[in-house]
Amino acid sequence: MGSIFTKIINNELPAYRVLENDKVISFLTIEPIHPGHTLVIPKTEVDHWMDVPEDEYQEVYYQAKRIGKAIQKVTNSTRVAQAVVGLEVPHFHLHLIPMWQPSDLDFKKATPATSNDLKLMQEKILSELD
Repeated sequence: MGSIFTKIINNELPAYRVLENDKVISFLTIEPIHPGHTLVIPKTEVDHWMDVPEDEYQEVYYQAKRIGKAIQKVTNSTRVAQAVVGLEVPHFHLHLIPMWQPSDLDFKKATPATSNDLKLMQEKILSELD
């Protein structure tokens, strides 16, 4: 299948990683809806969430809970929403999005982040995961 996420997994493209293990990888999206918007994906290339191997699916959500708590703390958000859209990249990915009100989940609000902003947010999230 191969996608931009495969290139990130294979270290062919840079990413602001917040977590990686043998089953999943998580990194900040370069076009966040809000600072802290993070993706969690299985390393196996699977297009649809219902086709993800069970152990990787469970690991995505286990790590999403840990990362979500860190995002909520560093952004002081009311909630951290989850979204699975799956149309833009053919590799299952779970969005973790800090939110304060329902309108905060509008993907039309996504804008490119600077590398400095991404690095700072990465450092903040990592400090809460240790």
